[in-house]
Amino acid sequence: MNREEAWALLTEFNQEPFHLQHARVVGNVMKWYANELGFGDEADFWEIVGLLHDLDFEQFPDEHCIKTEEIMRDRGVDERIIHAVVSHGYGIMVDVEPVHPMEKVLYAVDELTGLIGAATLMRPSKSVADMELKSLKKKFKDKGFAAGCSREVISKGAEMLGWELDVLLDRTMQAMRKCEAQN
Repeated sequence: MNREEAWALLTEFNQEPFHLQHARVVGNVMKWYANELGFGDEADFWEIVGLLHDLDFEQFPDEHCIKTEEIMRDRGVDERIIHAVVSHGYGIMVDVEPVHPMEKVLYAVDELTGLIGAATLMRPSKSVADMELKSLKKKFKDKGFAAGCSREVISKGAEMLGWELDVLLDRTMQAMRKCEAQN
């Protein structure tokens, strides 16, 4: 599956601008991480997984990840993509554990990109470019801010990766800065 095919599949099941933007952000962040972590030869694959991670969420929020697996299998999507996408719902909607570093990154950054995106909207610049780690940490600690973004999942993702939480927060801000600069 190439990026265009992934986008066509995504837009078949998602039309809301928020969901499409989130998919683009996660896809771009995943591609950045692939390059940063020494998986540059798989960067396009990582991006496709990021694009498709919430394939079913708009239409089937109560069956998130479960419907994705069904839809993808019906379409003959590569099993590696299916496992990676479904694993980001580990412990929440499914029992498919993230194993590959790419899957662990997706698990960690899905919620985190949402938190960073919300924090960005609160900034006068509306940009992640001038956001500092201490500012993001303050938003992370405020459970009332972007309450839909699970701090538990973000923390568990950092743990899965073997990283300190600050490292995950900082690296993901760097990724979003780079992606924002490219748009």
